[in-house]
Amino acid sequence: MIEVVFDTQALTRVRFAISPTIEAVASIRALADPSRGALHLPWVERARTRTAGIDLSTILALQGSDIYNPDFIHPLPTSPFTRFEDELASLLATPAARIRKEVRVAYQGRELPSVLHPFIDEPRVAVRALAELMRSYWEHALADDWERIRALLEHDVLYRARQIADGGTSALFADLDQSVGWDDGVLQVECHCNNGADFRLDLDERGLLLIPSVFAPHAMTVTAAPWQPTLIYPARGVGMLWDPPCEAAPDALARLVGRNRAALLVALDFPRSTTELAGLLGVTSGGVSQQLSVLAEAGLVNRRRVSRHVLYLRTCDGDTLVKAAGAAA
Repeated sequence: MIEVVFDTQALTRVRFAISPTIEAVASIRALADPSRGALHLPWVERARTRTAGIDLSTILALQGSDIYNPDFIHPLPTSPFTRFEDELASLLATPAARIRKEVRVAYQGRELPSVLHPFIDEPRVAVRALAELMRSYWEHALADDWERIRALLEHDVLYRARQIADGGTSALFADLDQSVGWDDGVLQVECHCNNGADFRLDLDERGLLLIPSVFAPHAMTVTAAPWQPTLIYPARGVGMLWDPPCEAAPDALARLVGRNRAALLVALDFPRSTTELAGLLGVTSGGVSQQLSVLAEAGLVNRRRVSRHVLYLRTCDGDTLVKAAGAAA
């Protein structure tokens, strides 16, 4: 069990972020062991074909310890929506001493796998090769799906922010994951590393970073210095991620609001950007924006800016209209 102890200052410094490299590393583990996430089997089948020529043994070895998995492989994001290339730049900037230390801690008392020897002997060369490996994997396995994955993660962040606004920190932590509990200012996380040993972390002025993940099967923590204390948790709605494309809008709904607006309402079962909607429905972004404005004015769609993106989602009235039209079809 890991106990994360909050003081008053730490409670005000809980922040969220999305990390492409954390998703990449977690997806590689899911690819190697599909039993970790049966919900991802449609993606696993595609990704295995696309990555058949990529040797992922180095990354798997860096994530194969029961004691500690090196954190430098996925540098923690410093802003809410860091790009993949920004995180690779942080990876490349990792000090050689930190690389050696984290690898040695991971395999303390055990024989170091041969693929990890370069991280001890020539860490700068090894980390450049690792960055290229990560980039190749990303381009083959995740780049085409990232817009969809990111939209789901952004939706989760918006939902969690509303939880804090409505019920405070206790409401947030009570709903993150089965392995996470909250008791009188102490966050309790069932430990999946360090041989199950109990560990206590007193938060400082940095607070706690929360990162939703599509591929994480359970909550995971980053507690080692100098990284910011972090909780990675499974995002909501992952079961929807690999669903087939949206069905055609019911005729009744199309007759009521028009076929294009009906298709948009059906597609907005979770937050999407205009760019994603345009690609999904095969229309221009400008046309999507015009129709969304009409739906928003009618109270059927909400919009919210998240960093550089504007996301749209059906309102309760929009949900009711879609369900009623579906029942009448």
